[in-house]
Amino acid sequence: MIYNPKIDAHNGTENYDFSTLSQNPTFSERRELKKAVKNLLDGEYESAPEQDNLRAKVFGTQFRPLFTFGVGIQYKLNKKFSLALEDRIGVPLYTDLLDGQQWQANSVLNPAQTRGNDTYNFLSLGINMAFGGKAVEPLWWINPLDYAYNEINKPNHMKLPKPVLDDADGDGVTDQFDNEPNTPAGAPVDAHGVSRDTDGDGVPDSKDKELITPTQCQPVDADGVGKCPPPDCCKVIDSLMQYGIRGRCNIGDLPSITFKGKTVSLSKDAKALLTGIASKIRDNSECKIAVIGYCSSTKSEQQLSWDRVNTVINYLVEKEGISDDRLIFKYGEEGGDCNTVDLRDGTQEDGPTTVPAPHPNLRRRR
Repeated sequence: MIYNPKIDAHNGTENYDFSTLSQNPTFSERRELKKAVKNLLDGEYESAPEQDNLRAKVFGTQFRPLFTFGVGIQYKLNKKFSLALEDRIGVPLYTDLLDGQQWQANSVLNPAQTRGNDTYNFLSLGINMAFGGKAVEPLWWINPLDYAYNEINKPNHMKLPKPVLDDADGDGVTDQFDNEPNTPAGAPVDAHGVSRDTDGDGVPDSKDKELITPTQCQPVDADGVGKCPPPDCCKVIDSLMQYGIRGRCNIGDLPSITFKGKTVSLSKDAKALLTGIASKIRDNSECKIAVIGYCSSTKSEQQLSWDRVNTVINYLVEKEGISDDRLIFKYGEEGGDCNTVDLRDGTQEDGPTTVPAPHPNLRRRR
């Protein structure tokens, strides 16, 4: 650093007369003394300071090596502007002439002259601005992964290939999720790509010539046909059916399925009940089952009733292997609990096995 201070040591061409001021002020008098000195000075810094002729000079002024250290913080306003708060301390290499005065009394009580190093502190608050149309924000504010993330989120340069999901057996379930990768063509499968076996006799529906084989008639032959003769009651029912009279089902009472709140998902208890119900349905192959939901005062109630009946039927068909033509779809009925789906003997009833959603836009997802 180079420095050339000026001091206010003269009143015009004469030295200031400080003899009128108190020479040994008490601690309480120092403030008044400071004001008196300030009023005495004229504020013109025209006097040359003390010079240290032993030190190097540049352009005729004092020169000293300088050590600088400090700390700062920068706050981003936008890509072009930021606030900066900085504090810097300058420590010249051993000089006591930054203020133009080298010697000074140690204290009023100890007037012995002493010498020390001058330092200075610079505190600043400023605004930084990036100039030019192509100016960018400082690189330390930029996450190096931002470009990659933005490109993945909304590609502008990458050309992503369309995903190809292999389905070797063409059953609609991709190979990575298919538990039976070689299903025969045209065979109905469940959600895991396994051939359906509605009656659980070990012969898939695509090859089963007797789709619903009673449990008591199993095991079956290669065509899925049971080896026991039909009971006498079935012969009577068959003869009655020839005259348009329906047979009777002795499946008994079936438990109800309860849903919580507005949900359409089956709880663990509900799934356990449906497993037991499915077993009774398989054991009574002559029965048809009515699945009934309640409440229809509003569109929302109608759709909620439909969703719950649909959930129960789908579980019986997809998870328990019950043929959908044995189930009667009824929703929006009166006289029941809105949060309950009942199952009952529907052999004497008429009704569709599938019904379109009354208000598809109000459907609830699991």
